[in-house]
Amino acid sequence: MENPEKINFSYSLEEISMDELMRRQGYAKAGRHSAVKTCAWLKNSMNGTGVCYKSSFYGVVSHRCLQMTPTLLCNQECIFCWRPTEVAAPVTTEWDSPELIVQECLKAQKKLITGFGGSPNAVPENYTEAKTPTNVAISLSGEPTFYPYLPELITEFEKNGMTTFVVTNGTNPAMIRRIFPSQLYMSLDATTEEMYNQVCRPKSPALWNKVMESLAVLREKKEAGVRTAVRITVVRNHNMTDAMGFANLIQQANPDFVEIKSYMHVGFSRLRLERANMVEQEEIRAFANEIAEAAGYQFAGESEASRVVVLSKDGKTTQVE
Repeated sequence: MENPEKINFSYSLEEISMDELMRRQGYAKAGRHSAVKTCAWLKNSMNGTGVCYKSSFYGVVSHRCLQMTPTLLCNQECIFCWRPTEVAAPVTTEWDSPELIVQECLKAQKKLITGFGGSPNAVPENYTEAKTPTNVAISLSGEPTFYPYLPELITEFEKNGMTTFVVTNGTNPAMIRRIFPSQLYMSLDATTEEMYNQVCRPKSPALWNKVMESLAVLREKKEAGVRTAVRITVVRNHNMTDAMGFANLIQQANPDFVEIKSYMHVGFSRLRLERANMVEQEEIRAFANEIAEAAGYQFAGESEASRVVVLSKDGKTTQVE
């Protein structure tokens, strides 16, 4: 592995609790084990200075998107993850109800955006709209399929007028079979078990086979009417050597969309990787084109600011409903 940069924290990763670390990083607790955090694109959209690529590709209004997780637990320690995999998440013994989580998330989001109300840079209309989120991204931290009532949580968010995006690492196919979000993302960051072990650092040797099983489940979800996407996070010198391998796996899942996105040198990933591991847009585009040609997809769009290219079968993206 490359030599990561030296980062001087004002605290010890060996001694700090996950709750305290979350507080310092701007997370808001939502119940006992869930959390909410605003992203840079929400702030940009609030100020009228830019929107997330999911806005132009899928119709998500950035300042009305609530980013949350129902659990901090994860069974992978991906080298590119900006989350603090170096700090152990507390084990949950009692789970909050979906109803409580949704209400606490909505309260937390309102509290997090309060400062925009008095900001001279904020667009007043956007601030007013932001108080009523219209989309939830269940992907903030941890693996959401660990929450045992995820199907009911999705339903509860939708009862509150929100579309639902779920991002999973694909290691829990049994739960993936049970959920029907507006759009289901599955991360696919390796083409072989050896690459998977090196990039995703699973906590169990059984997880690669679970990921392979989830590819078939993703195909089933699409056939059942769920919008599906495969997301590949590319890391220079780690997983950009096998476009054909990715294409073969994508064909197994047959998703509506494929996102090829660069690793971003932010957060705790800086402890594991270098800035040089980020991939330039031209390289992403070239790698995406290789995958597209082999898998039967077409270029559908890109965002240089987010270092991402999106593929689809017909070269188009559609808004989520």
